[in-house]
This record gives sequence, C-alpha cells and structure tokens, in this order.
Amino acid sequence: MYEDRILSADLRKKIMSAESAAGLIKSGMVIGASGFGRIGYPKAVPMAIAERGDVRDLTLIAGSSVGDELDGELTKSGALSIRYLYQTQTDVRRAINEGSIHFADNHLSRLSKQVRCGELGRLDMAILECCLVLGDGSLVPTLSVGTSDVFAECAGQVILELNLYHPTDLYGLHDIASLAVCETGMRLPSDRMGSPAIRLDPDRIAAIVVTELPDQNPVYVKADEQSQTIAASLIDFVEHEIGRGRLSKGFSLQSGVGAVGNAVLSGLAQSRFRDMPMFTEVIQDGALDLLELGVGAYASGTSMHLSREAEERFYKRYAFFRDKIILRPQEISNSHALIRRFDLVAMNTAVEMDIYGNVNSTHVTGSHMLNGIGGSADFARNAELTFFITPSVARGGDISCIVPMVTHVDHTEHEAQVFITEQGIADLRGLSPKERAGLIIKNCCHPDYRAELQDYFDRACAMTGRTHTPHDLHTAFAMHTRYMESGTMKAR
Repeated sequence: MYEDRILSADLRKKIMSAESAAGLIKSGMVIGASGFGRIGYPKAVPMAIAERGDVRDLTLIAGSSVGDELDGELTKSGALSIRYLYQTQTDVRRAINEGSIHFADNHLSRLSKQVRCGELGRLDMAILECCLVLGDGSLVPTLSVGTSDVFAECAGQVILELNLYHPTDLYGLHDIASLAVCETGMRLPSDRMGSPAIRLDPDRIAAIVVTELPDQNPVYVKADEQSQTIAASLIDFVEHEIGRGRLSKGFSLQSGVGAVGNAVLSGLAQSRFRDMPMFTEVIQDGALDLLELGVGAYASGTSMHLSREAEERFYKRYAFFRDKIILRPQEISNSHALIRRFDLVAMNTAVEMDIYGNVNSTHVTGSHMLNGIGGSADFARNAELTFFITPSVARGGDISCIVPMVTHVDHTEHEAQVFITEQGIADLRGLSPKERAGLIIKNCCHPDYRAELQDYFDRACAMTGRTHTPHDLHTAFAMHTRYMESGTMKAR
C-alpha cells in the first residue's frame, strides 16, 4: 500500500495515524511547518495536537500564512504561545493583538537564515506536507515550498503529511537549490538550478501521516471598476517608462498577494505586453491568465496561491503549466540579488499611505496587527520600479487611505517610488517631501478628503516655516484619534 507514494519499504513502516504522530509533540517544542499563503501546510497532525488538549507553549515557525487547521486549531486549544512570521488567520491574529501569543515580524527573505542559526530557537520538529516520498527520504512538496527545505535541514525530527489530494505529477515542478548557487548562476527567472525534491535524511523521519485534505484556498473577488482603473494606470505608466528608455522591455513582474494584486494581474491580461517573465512570491489566479494568453512567458514563485476553481484549472491543464511554472524556496524567490538582477516591476498593496511617501502595510491605527510585512519590502527596496497600490478610501468611503502621517511605518519614503489609487498616480522619484505631498494630495487622494489634507499640509507649512518635512503633530494626532474613536476620517 502507498508503494507509488512512498518509494522505500522501510519508510512505509513509519506510517501512523495523526493521533499517534501528535503524541510526538511535547509542550515547549519549537516546530517548523510547511506552507505559504495558506497553501501546502500540514492539517491532520495539528488538529490532532489540538484535540489532545494538553500541549502548551509551542513556538510555531512557518514561511508565511497557514490555514485554520494549523494556526486556528493550535490557537484555540491554547497550545500556541509564539508565532513567526507572516500570518493571516483570524484566531491567531486576535490572540496576537490580545497579547496571549507573542509575534515578532520580519522580512521573509531573512527567515531561512534565522532558522539555520537558531535565532528563533532550536528546531525540535518539522511537520511538512508532501505528495511523494522518494527512496532516499527526499520529499516532493505540494503547491508551496516556503521554508520547508530549511526545516527539513535543521529539525531534530520530521513528521511528513503525505497528502493524496495532490498528484505525484507535481514531481518536477519544484526547483530546490541553495541560495548561493542561484545568486551565482541564475541569469533568467526560468533557470533551474537544483533538485525537484527536498533532501531529507530518512533516519530523521519520525512519522508519515497519510491525508487527503485540501488547502484553504483563497477566494478572489472579480475585478471591479476601481481595480480596473488602477490596473490601467499602472499599465500606462509602465509603457511610458519603457518608451522613455527608463525601464527595460524585458522587465520581470512581481505582484503582492491579495485581491487587489490579483485584479491588477487580470488587468495586465488585457495589455499589449507579451512574453513577460514573472519572478514573485505567490502565483495567483491572474498569473494563470497571463500564461494562457501569452502575456506571461513563465512564472517563478514559492507558492501557487490559487482559488479552488483556478487550482482545478491548473491541474486540468497541468501539461501546459508545468513547463511554465517553477516553485522555489522563499529565500530564493525573495533574494535581493535576484530581484535586482531581473529588472523587476514590483506591485504591493498598502493599508494606508501618507502625503510624504511612507507606507503602512501591516497595522490598523498603528497598534492592531493585521498580518506582517511579508516579502513586500524585499521587493520594494530592490526592484527596478516599485508601486504601492491602495484604493483611496476604505469602509465605503468612511476612511481615507491617504493620511497626514501613517500610524505605523513599514516602508519609508526611500523605498516608495510610485503611488497609485483609483484617483490617479503619483511618481515620487526625485521629489522633495513638499513636492511629494502636493502631488499625492492632488493625484491620489479621494475628493472627499482632498481639501482636509491640503489644509493640513498648508497649516503644517505655516507652523514650521522652512523645515524640510512640515508636520502639525497635534492636528495629525487629532485626525487619527477621530478615526479610532468614530471609525471615520471623512471630512465634515
């Protein structure tokens, strides 16, 4: 049984139930889990750990966000006390903001080094999802790689979740290589530099649990008029930059995760671009559209962040997509050297942006953690051309996403190059702070808030005289306080 999935008779002897594997987890352990963008994460064993009810003080390290069966169940059972890095699950987010789970944010490109050097604690156990175990113990991931290769390298023991939901045809989709090899040898995002499987010492495999559980696939809303307007502005700007010789025709594309990023990809599907390489973190539904239409040449990422419908489409046309998609470890997908090498156009979203060019992408009102910085800064700081995108307003128009001062800074004015809202576009390159403020208010701010923000800027200039970056801290604080107390910054 499972001879076609576990190609070693000795390893087949390690098959056990999720409940038995959960018994290997002890309170106080540091655990590394596969998964990136709620794709490719273990499900059966974490649920069995939560069901036990007697495990406490676990530290969970995951390459990015994972689903309810992992973050949610461990949080609700009281097993989880520390979580690294990026997360999006409702229960763990609530616990982080209530203080019952400690959370330290960082750039995703740094996670592999942090794990290798023990900065986040010695890794006791890794729980990794795969679709195939080779004769030498190497494992073939499902639809994400993330930090699984490093967890397999560093963990004292490893529990494998062999997920029959995904076919063994995925063998060959992945390219598992070292960062040094890739940064030295890769010349194109399509270059393959390593192995199709993650190496793993079979003696460290403590258990294999057979499952057939699907991922918690994202749900993308159909691109609305606002998203289409943003996409059109971005396309026009990129074409303009190419026409002026300031951007290579052979640029590569990166898109941040989420509905807005996916909508922009859908908009690019209607553009005149052809054979465009994608070097990104997550390969979303819109990326499949680009590949099928010939707008995209190929896509390199660390996760297939697909809706259930797009996942079915991916498998139905797998023979086509397999030659156009590569999944890599996240330290490679987010490598600063490779991002610089491939002339990236980076598109990432913001919670709010201020009139001087600073970006908040992680917090609400400066204190409530939403998710984490993820890889946005890896791309923003190193891309050839960096866009930050947000609707101009939120909550049906009750909140302005353009503010005097962001309540939390994730990306400074030094990384941000171009702001886009449905109102327009602001090219901030080479502008002084006062010039940036005037352009952002004029081009990106919603009309309902434009007068208020212009008044703020004028008052700040009058109060501070000749200062380089004029601020009226009292008024800025009052505006944010009004938002926090009433849920609105709408001009009255």
